[in-house]
Amino acid sequence: MSNRGSNESIWEHFHGPNVGYIEEQYEKYLEDPDTVDPSLREVFDEYGAPHWVTQEKGVHEHRGGASDVDIQKVTAALKLVEAIRRHGHLEANIYPVGKRKNRYTPLVDIKTYGLSEADLRSIPAQWLWKDAPGHVRNGLDVVETLKERYSGTISFEFYHVHHDEEREWLQHKVETGALNVSLNPDEKKQLLKRLAEVEGFEHFLNKTFVGQKRFSIEGLDMMVPMLDRIVQEAYRDATEHVMLGMAHRGRLNVLAHVLGKPYDLIFSEFHHAPNKELVPSEGSMGINYGWTGDVKYHFGAKREVKDDAREMRVTLAHNPSHLEFVNPVVEGYTRAAQDDRSNPGYSEQDVDKALSVLIHGDAAFIGEGVVAETLNLSGLRGYQTGGTIHIIANNLIGFTTNQEQGRSTTYASDLAKGFEIPVIHVNADDPVACLTAVSFAYEYRKTFHKDILIDLVGYRRYGHNEMDEPRATQPALYKDIDQHPTVLHIYADRLMEEGTIRKEDMEQMKKEVDDKLREIYISMKESETEDPDVDAIPEAIANGLDQIETAVPLDSLKALNKGLLKRPEGFHSFKKLERILKRRENALEEGNKVDWALGEALAFASILKDGNPIRITGQDSERGTFAHRNLVLHDTETDETYCPMHGLDEAKASFDIFNSPLSETGVLGFEYGYSVQAPETLVLWEAQFGDFANAGQVLIDQFISSGRAKWDQKSSMVLLLPHGYEGQGPEHSSGRLERFLQLSAENNWTVANVTSAAQYFHLLRRQAAIGGKDNARPLILMTPKSLLRNPRVASSPEEFSEGKFKPVLEQPGLGANTDQVKTIVLGSGKVMVELEEALEEHGYDQFDWLHILRIEQIYPFPEKQVKEILSRYPNTEELIWIQEEPKNMGSWDFVKETILNLLSEGQTLHYVGRPHRSSPAVGEPNVHKTEQKRIIKEALKLSKGGDSRERN
Repeated sequence: MSNRGSNESIWEHFHGPNVGYIEEQYEKYLEDPDTVDPSLREVFDEYGAPHWVTQEKGVHEHRGGASDVDIQKVTAALKLVEAIRRHGHLEANIYPVGKRKNRYTPLVDIKTYGLSEADLRSIPAQWLWKDAPGHVRNGLDVVETLKERYSGTISFEFYHVHHDEEREWLQHKVETGALNVSLNPDEKKQLLKRLAEVEGFEHFLNKTFVGQKRFSIEGLDMMVPMLDRIVQEAYRDATEHVMLGMAHRGRLNVLAHVLGKPYDLIFSEFHHAPNKELVPSEGSMGINYGWTGDVKYHFGAKREVKDDAREMRVTLAHNPSHLEFVNPVVEGYTRAAQDDRSNPGYSEQDVDKALSVLIHGDAAFIGEGVVAETLNLSGLRGYQTGGTIHIIANNLIGFTTNQEQGRSTTYASDLAKGFEIPVIHVNADDPVACLTAVSFAYEYRKTFHKDILIDLVGYRRYGHNEMDEPRATQPALYKDIDQHPTVLHIYADRLMEEGTIRKEDMEQMKKEVDDKLREIYISMKESETEDPDVDAIPEAIANGLDQIETAVPLDSLKALNKGLLKRPEGFHSFKKLERILKRRENALEEGNKVDWALGEALAFASILKDGNPIRITGQDSERGTFAHRNLVLHDTETDETYCPMHGLDEAKASFDIFNSPLSETGVLGFEYGYSVQAPETLVLWEAQFGDFANAGQVLIDQFISSGRAKWDQKSSMVLLLPHGYEGQGPEHSSGRLERFLQLSAENNWTVANVTSAAQYFHLLRRQAAIGGKDNARPLILMTPKSLLRNPRVASSPEEFSEGKFKPVLEQPGLGANTDQVKTIVLGSGKVMVELEEALEEHGYDQFDWLHILRIEQIYPFPEKQVKEILSRYPNTEELIWIQEEPKNMGSWDFVKETILNLLSEGQTLHYVGRPHRSSPAVGEPNVHKTEQKRIIKEALKLSKGGDSRERN
């Protein structure tokens, strides 16, 4: 340390606030050199003390003070470092092709902050980066190192995450590179082989099945190895289920390589050979097809991964062309796989039992509202699944629409930031960076049980499908793509440069893949039929449900009712509500009646006693939109809650009830997925008003109504749709019954509009009884509003303890003299109760010419029962169909052909109801009442204005 005079040039850049830091470090060096940063210790070892320190006097003499310019430089450098962390992604190398227009790059340019490289070299690394590694000595090293971390082929966005612990974890993992993947030579070869399989499969399909749609993965080939790694990580962590959801892009490749779908089965679907003729070569592969089937890139599959120690199921959900609508369905699968429903009370959730992975399209992720609805579910008690790994398969374009026309954001992933979801952008041409992104995402989900998103940026080798010509609409982009090597060749060149493989190794890999595919294709036995036809529906579906017994002994019902009135000690219920509930205590005694709400509660309680779990959700389902259910009570002093279903001693399974977010599509999809994965569970979704189900129409059309026929996907879920014309306007009247009836065929579901508490009770119990069985099917139920408290809907105790659901009810007090009946009125729902009120008002004795049938189950239409009743009235001249809905809505168009076929010679069929309309109902209550009175009068021939019924 003898160079005191000559070391001045070493320290000349250290001034202002730097001086104090150097003095502090030198004092620590004198006491214990090992406590000083190694890079600074080397300087002290070689050059001794800074020239401004006078050791002999023990006095530190400073050269000047801290100037404003010095402070500004350090402050500017700190801003630059923070900008790299926040905005480094804006200049990241994440785009394999195309030119990126970026207005924000100056945010991470040193010139923007008035700095030079010399300025940065003068600032110690620790001032700018507290945890800087040893090789990072000064500010310039800090900037260059952080740009490598945030602006390479992988980059990160997480400053929108509000939780400090998560944000600090993310920053630490990024900046230390702790989760960076490093492959040994064998692993590199395995990855190259996997890419050869992915590319070779697409090339083989392209040249073998020319011009056929396959929505190839080319340009995003790394998706398969990324999914492989997720499956491997999950299996290592003893996860029981990995649930995958994705649209078309790359689906066949994922089916073949991640799900293990045999190549010959995929080839057969191009060749139109019957699927049932081919037996999968692996017994662990599960593929289900319905009787009408679907196109090859909509099907899902299941795969068992197991050894002697454990087993795991990987499921790819079936998905229609409505790309993102599978998202909530997969989340429902996942939650059902996580829930333990075996004990009373709320089900117990273990988020480590199942993991969901959703693969999105870049245009669809930002464009489809169901994505936002699904993301919103991720943190809600009734819907969270412990974090989903999202992957955007970003091919830079949506069909023929450029990014500038398809979104208002910088990235396709920006929607996720509104839900505080960390985002990883990665270049699909860098295989190691892609695997790092997956490892990072998996570890974050495992640590925090929250969603995370990978924006996998690649391209699309062909058009939207292989029959589409993209060069007509994106000529510049496709000129770049046409000249761009595939990731297989990019990675192979890298391995050849480092000496891991030889060129002939690469060629041998490609040849082996092609030879294998060709051998399978040549040996495949085509069994194409001359006259292919749709398979017959299964016998269990073709048969009805009349044979199911649903009665419950009266003593059992009384015990359950008593249990529903129990409260925890010290629980303070809302007194007015408790008085209302207390009235139910004696409802099952002789002479009393059970209303709709209690009938539902008794159905639920008895189902739990039978050992079937229940899950019911909706926007206000805990209380009920119309304040009728009240199955979650609130303590008026502590605001704690209690569900009476959880206090039943007889219950043998869980009861889950949750208020949902203000969502139909997302929640409806979630509940459908839950019902498929947990078939033994009675899953109910309740619309706030029946009309609002139309916001989930895609789920109803593509999944609930047709999932069994297309994919053999069983569900017995229940849709409760409040329906009835009460004068509340167009959006609070109709559950759009006609839409469900239009979708009714092949016994795909039950559509009912019942008028008594006992009928509702038996329907729910019947639905629980078919759960998980071959005759399972959904139930669409038009539930009442004003009738909830109407005493005419209440049922006697015996109606619960005897009998079962009746598809047709005959009006008591009518039809006794079978020879005198000339007119029979048929209809369903509230209007039938109003007919009964009018009959009582005018006296039954005036209507010996009339009989009334309530069609409680509209689909399947109870043709046999109606025919039997009609046969008892030989002098019937006319049948009338009555409904509240306009003529082009409701049941009329669905039932009229069936009823016409039941008529005898000389009989006619009339319609009574509202005329054709575009809106379901009027908006003025007084006009509504006038219309309603007219309908009743016409049906009962009370109208003074003559017969205005429409004849058919």
